Amino acid sequence: MSGRRALVVGGGLAGITAALDLSDGGAEVTLLEVRTRLGGAAYSFEREGLEIDNGQHVFLRCCTDYRRLLDRLGVTARTHLQDRLSIPVLAPGGRRGTLARTGLPTPLHLARALATYPFLSGSERLRVAGTARALSKLDLDDPALDDQTFGAWLDARGESQAAVDALWNLLTLPTVNLPAERASLAMAAKVFQTGLLDAADAGDVGYSRVPLSKLHAEPAERALAEAGVDVRMKTRVHAVRPGVCVESDAGTLDADAVVLAVPHDRAPGLLPEHAVEQPIELLGTSPIVNAHVIYDRTVTDLPLAAGLDTPVQWLFDRTQEAGLAHGQHLALSLSGADREMGMSNEELRDELVPALAELLPAASDAMVEDFFVVREHSATFRAEP
Repeated sequence: MSGRRALVVGGGLAGITAALDLSDGGAEVTLLEVRTRLGGAAYSFEREGLEIDNGQHVFLRCCTDYRRLLDRLGVTARTHLQDRLSIPVLAPGGRRGTLARTGLPTPLHLARALATYPFLSGSERLRVAGTARALSKLDLDDPALDDQTFGAWLDARGESQAAVDALWNLLTLPTVNLPAERASLAMAAKVFQTGLLDAADAGDVGYSRVPLSKLHAEPAERALAEAGVDVRMKTRVHAVRPGVCVESDAGTLDADAVVLAVPHDRAPGLLPEHAVEQPIELLGTSPIVNAHVIYDRTVTDLPLAAGLDTPVQWLFDRTQEAGLAHGQHLALSLSGADREMGMSNEELRDELVPALAELLPAASDAMVEDFFVVREHSATFRAEP
């Protein structure tokens, strides 16, 4: 791209990465972003003196492109990455298990976790082990994997509903953003192979130790400026035309190449007709609901946990990151949240606060000082067959 002009439409993580890569390759780059900030769907906002992330965003050790971006922005030290995968699993009535790996090579790295996982019977553990082996051998390039749901495949393997709820959905729902019964087998197989089965350390969980604006937006502004990228905020793009040019609020901009890095449901309205073989809108969308609960005291010492037999899917302690001096801030992430999208804030509070008390005994006596919800209507594409 040396000496050529490139336009990047969209200032989310993909747009930031594209702009930096193009600049590193010698192109003259302009990035156009409609918002007043960079970072896209991973952002934070102020609320009563606190800096709140819109929702909990995690990454895995296998997310190598994202980790390279963190390195490029110089912010890797602002994140925490587990030395070894360890996920507490909480259920009502004080029941608790842990999904953790050992230092053994794959597939033995998960053998102990499976053998001691209290939410599965002995026969279910044996069947899960066999299913995991079968899952690891699926050919991700086989288009037939995208003709059926993960749930149907699990059912054909003889997996019980209890095993689907206690294990398979525990990981499918937050990664594919759909339950197994609706998720594409192709997508689920990719998640489990890359995230758990191909390498022993691939599934180690990482997350930001600072508000997302300090992890992505502000460092990206500096990195882009240092790279010589012309960043234009509050600039809405109306169309990408063959040629190549972009029609925007700033007028018509010509370039040698355009990278369209916008949400997939916005892309069809910007692309030229017949730019892609299949209509992008067929991908659909799947929502995520993020509920934030602020207590007057500490109710758990867990940095994160998954929920079982409860409407609380995942909880994360974001007290320090939000800047809360007293009490505790828990962020609840609800994926594949079609039902929750139709609930009011009051209905969600009435459901989630008592559910938290069932999982965390200390929450029973704590006062909820604030409860608010962030809805991501089109959080991801809909990963169905």
